[in-house]
Amino acid sequence: MENAVEKAKILIEALPYIRRFYDQTIVVKYGGSAMEEESLKRNFALDIVLLKYIGINPVVIHGGGPQIGEVLAKMGKQSQFIEGMRVTDAETMDVVEMVLVGKLNKEIVTLINQQGGKAVGLSGKDGRLITAKKLRLTRSRGRDEVPKVIDIGMVGEVKEINPGVIEALERENFIPVIAPVGVGEEGETYNINADLVAGKVASALKAEKLILLTDVEGVVDKKKQLIPALSSKQAKRLITQKVISSGMIPKVNCCLNALEEGVTKTHIIDGRVEHAVLLEIFTDVGIGTQITK
Repeated sequence: MENAVEKAKILIEALPYIRRFYDQTIVVKYGGSAMEEESLKRNFALDIVLLKYIGINPVVIHGGGPQIGEVLAKMGKQSQFIEGMRVTDAETMDVVEMVLVGKLNKEIVTLINQQGGKAVGLSGKDGRLITAKKLRLTRSRGRDEVPKVIDIGMVGEVKEINPGVIEALERENFIPVIAPVGVGEEGETYNINADLVAGKVASALKAEKLILLTDVEGVVDKKKQLIPALSSKQAKRLITQKVISSGMIPKVNCCLNALEEGVTKTHIIDGRVEHAVLLEIFTDVGIGTQITK
């Protein structure tokens, strides 16, 4: 009986959040361990299906860097990164598209559908969902010198998101699952960072939430303790103070940009925790870092 009462209390705790987020869009960037461990994959699919059944509109954008690296290694092709971006020549781009669109995207769609959802897989090429342009990296050479331009191949940045494609699917109760591959003005294909795509999709949809799943617990302070909540101003200060550093900087910047472009709240959470998405959305404490305006 005590267990039953505890379950009832959990449902009651979730009720205000279910009411608040009903008919709202939540964009989830799916990656890391949550895409690799079988139990976490199943639990993620269940979380997404539950969101849809209680009247929330989830949109999933997935990564796949480790899986791309594995296929390239089997081909005898070494992965090269510059400033965290995979150098992507024509052969590598073919592998990126094959793994992200042909393999991982369909696996995620199947997982969600097996749990009772109605998922549809997309890449940025479908309906010109993600129009992209070539990403140009520059590196400073010092004072009064022209920055060096670094060519990393077919790596892109989002130029425009066509929200109509996603909105049409949502109206028919489908769950969009998006691979971060964009298309250029001349039809060329671009490999785009999944976090950046998730942020831009959330902005275009004016989403209630953007949730980034990672392999760390969230943003931590100088003592490596989790920071449950941050304002944009506080987050920028921590970057300046180098408390937020390394790979966490682009994730936090992604959240800050999304907030500036109309997303209500953003979250960086640990995807290694079972049912991480539900715990962050429907509990009073949450499990990661929430960043707001």
